[in-house]
Order: sequence, then C-alpha cells, then structure tokens
Amino acid sequence: MENGIHYRTCHLCEAMCGVAIEMRDGHIASVRGDRDDPFSHGHICPKAVALKDIHNDPDRLTRPLQRTAEGWKELDWDSALDLVARRLHQVRTEHGRNAVGVYLGNPNVHNHGALVANLPFLRALGTQNRFSATSNDQLPHMLANLEMFGHQLLFPIPDIDHTELLICIGANPLASNGSLMSVPDLKGRLKALKARGGELVVIDPRRTETARQADAFHFIRPGSDALLLMAMVNVLFAENRVDLGAAQHWTRDLELVRLACLPYSPEAVAQQTGIEPVIIRDLAHRLATTQRAVLYGRIGTSTQSFGGLATWLIYLLNILTGKLDATGGLMFTQPAVDLVTLGALSGQRGHVGRRTSRVRGLPEFGGEYPASTMAEEMLTPGNGRIRAFVTIAGNPVLSSPGGQRLDEGLAQLDFMVSIDYYLNETTRHADIILPPTSALERSHYDVIFNMLAVRNVAKYSEPLFQPDDDARHDWQIMLELAHRLERLKRGGSLGLRRELGWRAFKRIGPDGLLDLALRTGPYGQPVGRLQPLLQPAVDLIEAVLPERHPLKHLTGLSPLDRRWQDLPKGLSLAALRDQPHGLDLGPLRPSLPDRLYTRDRQVHLAPRRYLEDLPRLYQRLSEPVGGHLQLIGRRHLRSNNSWMHNSQRLVKGPERCTLMIHPRDASLAGLANGDQAEVTSEAGRIVLPVEITEDVMPGVVSVPHGWGHTRAGTTQRVAQAHAGASINDVIRDNQVDPVSGTSVLNGQAVTVTRHANEQRRRA
Repeated sequence: MENGIHYRTCHLCEAMCGVAIEMRDGHIASVRGDRDDPFSHGHICPKAVALKDIHNDPDRLTRPLQRTAEGWKELDWDSALDLVARRLHQVRTEHGRNAVGVYLGNPNVHNHGALVANLPFLRALGTQNRFSATSNDQLPHMLANLEMFGHQLLFPIPDIDHTELLICIGANPLASNGSLMSVPDLKGRLKALKARGGELVVIDPRRTETARQADAFHFIRPGSDALLLMAMVNVLFAENRVDLGAAQHWTRDLELVRLACLPYSPEAVAQQTGIEPVIIRDLAHRLATTQRAVLYGRIGTSTQSFGGLATWLIYLLNILTGKLDATGGLMFTQPAVDLVTLGALSGQRGHVGRRTSRVRGLPEFGGEYPASTMAEEMLTPGNGRIRAFVTIAGNPVLSSPGGQRLDEGLAQLDFMVSIDYYLNETTRHADIILPPTSALERSHYDVIFNMLAVRNVAKYSEPLFQPDDDARHDWQIMLELAHRLERLKRGGSLGLRRELGWRAFKRIGPDGLLDLALRTGPYGQPVGRLQPLLQPAVDLIEAVLPERHPLKHLTGLSPLDRRWQDLPKGLSLAALRDQPHGLDLGPLRPSLPDRLYTRDRQVHLAPRRYLEDLPRLYQRLSEPVGGHLQLIGRRHLRSNNSWMHNSQRLVKGPERCTLMIHPRDASLAGLANGDQAEVTSEAGRIVLPVEITEDVMPGVVSVPHGWGHTRAGTTQRVAQAHAGASINDVIRDNQVDPVSGTSVLNGQAVTVTRHANEQRRRA
C-alpha cells in the first residue's frame, strides 16, 4: 500500500467509526479518527487504534495448520481444503448429514464477504445442526421483529439524534458503542441530548458507564425487567394514557394487551423488581407525555429468563405511547443494501419452531438451534449426534454458556475444522485450522450495521494491504469448501453448467454482488430515459399483485419504487470508491406501514407466543426474593470479542476481569478488595480478584464477558498474560428463555466465597 492517508471503517465493534490510517514505508504509522466521516465526525474509541495490533500480531495464523501426533504442521491450501471436504463428507456419509454441526461467530456480521459465502457453504453442508452467537445475544429482538412486524431483520432503532428522553434499560451503550443501535460518539450525542433540554434515564442492576451520565438511575433486580415493563403498560391503561398516534391505523389486538396487563400493578411488582411504585408510575408518565421519547433495551433484557417477554414489552411500550415510527422515537432504517426486502424476495422473512433439537427439544429460529444445546448434541449418544464440527470466526468455549461442557464435547469429536486466524480456546480442538486474511487485507462494507445505524449512511473501504499470493479470504475458503462438498455429494462431477456457475460466483465475489445490490437498491442507479416506459409497469405490479407475491418485493428493490423516489440516487460501488469518507444518506424517517411484512400489513401487538408465556411471568410475582447471589455480565469499552484480548494496547492497565460485589455481600463472604474469590455454580467454578463497589446492587455480582484464556494449547500470548476467568464456566447451559431459546446469561444463581489460597494466605 502506498504512503499517505487511507480511510476505512473500523470493524472492531458496532459503531462504524471512520478512521484515517497513515501509511509510511508499507507500515501503519498512526490510526486516528476521520474528521470528514459524515457519521462519526472524527470520533473513535480505544479499539480503533488497536487495528494495527491485530494485523501485526505475531500469533495471528497465516497458513493452514493440521494437528498431528508431533504437533501442528503447515499444509498447502489445496491439500487442506481437499482434506477438510473429504472428512466432512465422510462423516456425513457414514452418520447422516446432521452428524456435522457448524457455529458462526459474531465477527461474521462485520464481514460482507463472509455473509455472502455463508449461504452456499451452509447449503453445501446440508446440516440442520446450525448454531451462532445470535442465541447468546439478540435473538429476542429478531423474534419480536418477526412476530410483530413480519420480518426478523426489521429492527426498530432509537432515533437518538432527535429524542428528548432516552430511557435505557439493561443496556450500556457507552461501553458497547451501541448494540442493535450503531452509534459512534454516543457520549457526544448524549451531551447534545442534554443541551437541547433532553434527559437520560438508566435502569440496570449495575451503575454502568452509561448510568454515570444519566439524569436518573434506578437499580433493578436481574431478570425482573418484564415485570417492570408490564407494570408500566398497566399504568398506561389504568390512567388512560395510551395514545398510539399514527400507529392506531395499522395495529391490532390492543384490547388483548389491556387484559394481559391487569395483574401487574406497580405495587404488585415492586418487591420483585426492587423499584418503588412511584418510580414505576413516573417512568410510564414521562414516556407517555414526552413528545419525542424512546425506550431502549439490550443485552440485559435479552439474555435472561424472560428475554422474549421483556423485548416484546419494550417494543409495546414504545407503540402504546406513540413512539413507533416517529421522529425521536423508535424508527426503521432505509439502508442502501436492504436485506429486509432482499430476504422477503427470497422468501426468507424468518421462521421459528419448524423443528426442535434432538436432545432437549428446543425450537430452531431461522434455521439455527440455540447455542446452549451444542455440548449436549455432541455428548449425548444416539442417531444424529454431532461427530464433526465447523467453527467460523467464533470462540464459543469462552462465549457460550457451559464452556467446560463444550470443551469436553469438542474433545470427543471425530473431526473438527476452524476458519479462524487464532489458535484459541475453541480452535485448539480442531484437526485443521484455515486462517483467512486479516480485516485490513480485504475490502469492507457494513451490510448489517448500516441496517442498525441511527442515521442512513454508506461507506466502502478498499483493502489497506495486499494479501500474499498464498493467502485466502474467508469467503474464498468457504466457497472452495462448498464447491468441493457439492462435487463429492454428486460423485465427483457437477456438470458443465454447475461448474460454470461456481466459477462465475467466485469471479464476481462479494464486491461484485455488493455493487449489484447498491445499484438496484433504494439509492441506486436511475434509469434515465427509460423511466417513462418502466414506471407504469412497476406501478401496475404494485397495484395488482397480492401482498405476498415475490414480484411485489422485487419492485421494492428498484429505484423506481415510488417510496424511494425522493431519496438521493446514483449509488454504486464506483460512487462509494469516489467518496472514501462515506456518504450521508439522511436521517431516519417514518416508513410504516409500507415496511411491514405481516400478512395483514398490521403491527401485531399481542402475538400468541408472548401471551402464552404470561402465566410463567405471573408465577414470578409469588416467588421469594433474595436468598442467593445473582450473576450478571458486563462489557468494557476496550473489549468486544475474546480475540481482542491479544492486543496489548487493549488489555494493558488495571485488571478488568474482576468480581464486582456490593460491600454488604463482600462482608458476608469475608472478602476484602483484591482478595481472590471463588464463584461456584452447578456448572463449575472460577477464581478471580474482588472489586468491592456500590455500583452493583446488593445481591448481585458481576463478571465481564470474554475472558478465561487459561486453557492449554493456545498460542495467544498477550491474552494468556491477561488470562482472567470465563464467566461462561459458571453459567449453566440448561437454562434458556422458553419463548425465544436465548441463553440465560444474566440472573443465574451463584455462590461466592473466599478462595482457599486466600484463606491460607490470611492465616
């Protein structure tokens, strides 16, 4: 790469910050914020300056590795790909297609090449045993999108730049840079919120970084969010404060909601939630009476025993107070690459419960089983047991519940392959590791996070470095494996037509498909003189075809769709290349009911799935409060996924993998600051240093996510020097939200004692 300044989007978290990278003599000299980026305006977080560290990490793998009796040895690419395809095909032939499992990690959604190649690769594998980070993260939101709006990817986004009241529950966007809300420089945006007279309210079991900036903060007991939210719904109906605004014309089942909330008065839920009735009423009043307001919830409300109900209720409260599809409220993006319309065109709006997992009978969602079932599907004998496994950019031993059981399951596999550039806690079990190019060696376009952005933007980044001739992008690895698997399934030959199709797909690549999606999207290339001829045909299709006809959605991809005619036009890959800082495509704007994909074009306020779970929530009202410590996770601005811990720049400084505990609970356990505490549950035990703080409520302890680099056989030296402990070693994988199948990562019971070595030291 030539010397000078090169502009990219940081891929290390959800915020999509623009960075300016100075190259000197073929090396990165500096990384700073791009002041001309129309979305981030020069803001970056500490992760961005570590881009150099990840690329230059000497522990990053660059050649295929094979496990042998003498240790790891390098293979050439063709030999490695042939071996992987042959072994996967062998397991599938001998034990059935579902004897192969596959796990997709979070970094896949930051990578448009991986997103393109995942589909043909999964199709070639042909297995139903698919898993991903989704069920440890945002699955309740995708379920609510599907049930209420008709499409799993139709995410409503807080219009934070125009709101006057942001109520944040179970979320810490100052540490995450937003989550299902891509928002660079949140701190600056919160200052702007307050400068225009707005307020921030935070509700959480921990006084988070975001809570410290709040005008009001309230502790809440883990797992009780649905009770609080239902009580707020109760207040709205009891005090005649329900006002759907424009949404009243395209919503249904309001009366069912009114009946459902009757048992949940503020007084009824106060003891369970730890929030006084007067505060609950005030929260409901303020949401209802503030014209531009939004209620936002994330990981804390998602990954708990009532994650499905809590997420539904967050959406519902925004709708009942007229905040859905309204400026300053909860709105929908109109991204340049519209996966919502593309999915509808291909018939992929989402589905749930078409089949259930073999051992526990948990429902699939969108073709994936809950990640919490992986270990049992490997360890439980019988037909359909997973005997071979594929991981793609994921480290589920550290990121999924029951990490120790998953460790055991991976060790018993007949064959495992990992597409990953680290030898980590998960990939150490692989027989073959296929390392892709680094992120700075490939192009970048945020397909997913532009769908979640608080403003419509588009930006394409050229590769910063030219990869070695012997390197492979992850999309190339997956396409090559898929091609080989398809050949093996068909006896070694695909025929001329199929072979030409594969060659064309590989030649076009993700950038070619991206260009096509941009040109045919809502901001795409105008048709010029042909418009008078084509527009009547498009209008006729819109008018006469049934709502669910595929061709009806095809018109939605066209710049000729009348809904998009006032949007800027001319977008293509070439146009983005000419704008290296990115393009601002405008603020979020009302788009309903046109964006709805339910059969009746109505927002479904009371889906049966949620109503049927209400007896379980009602039972919670009579359960005793306290009696054990509840565990919650947390995230730090310098950390996202476990592989970031191999950047010295990100892990240096004070110990961050600590057990946060309230002074009262520390006293009961005989713990002092800096002591080594032992945290135990039915799943296992971990040992980590104590941090006594009033920032967690009594009865709650907190351990950060993603640490635990203590397993033998890994080569991440920086991470091992800052090993920490894995919270997922004490989180049981047999606890899920029955509505969504999401892992219960927050609110599980644990015991905390002084570690035996600490006792001897004190003695």
